[in-house]
Amino acid sequence: MPKTTFAEEIYLRALTGKVVGQHILSEYNKIAVISTRNIICSALSAAAESVFSADSGGKGKHFVVNESNVNEVIQSVEKFSPEAILLMFGGETPIEETKKLFTETLKQLAKTNREYDIIVHVRIFAAGGLKEAIEDQQILTYLQNNRVTVYTFNFEKGELIYNEIYLASKETIQLEQIAEIPLTVEHTDLLNRSLRNKKVNWIDA
Repeated sequence: MPKTTFAEEIYLRALTGKVVGQHILSEYNKIAVISTRNIICSALSAAAESVFSADSGGKGKHFVVNESNVNEVIQSVEKFSPEAILLMFGGETPIEETKKLFTETLKQLAKTNREYDIIVHVRIFAAGGLKEAIEDQQILTYLQNNRVTVYTFNFEKGELIYNEIYLASKETIQLEQIAEIPLTVEHTDLLNRSLRNKKVNWIDA
């Protein structure tokens, strides 16, 4: 029996995007979202962007990368001049393909040498995408000179954890927790069933 339906997967991303838009993007006035072209990343990104715009009145813009347009996308981001960039890499795209695009996106950002806050999606971080990307010295140096954050989850407690990332070297990635954001029972149940194929003991779903 499937752990979640596809409809539940989309709804899960809508719930997560809502939290990201309310609690992470809320400190900014202008944000860019860069994602790969897939349904799950699009659902998550759209939810985060719409809540950000509705709650803060801020300005957002969405950019979609593929293997042939990364340089063009980063040039467009540079012209838009956001305060922060949300890198929404994950979804149903094969992870090795996603990692390659993530690294190339960061490489092109590093070439601009423009200062942005960089927010990393949990999926690409958990899959080792950042670890692989910083093997490139130019990317490592660029990120060391900018604020880099990532959101993760505490599955048992039902919390989204917002973390600052410190990159001491290519071998050392350190997380410092900034905030714990409680999730609803419904959200926590979907997260656990989707990502761990289990329920937590305090949910009677």
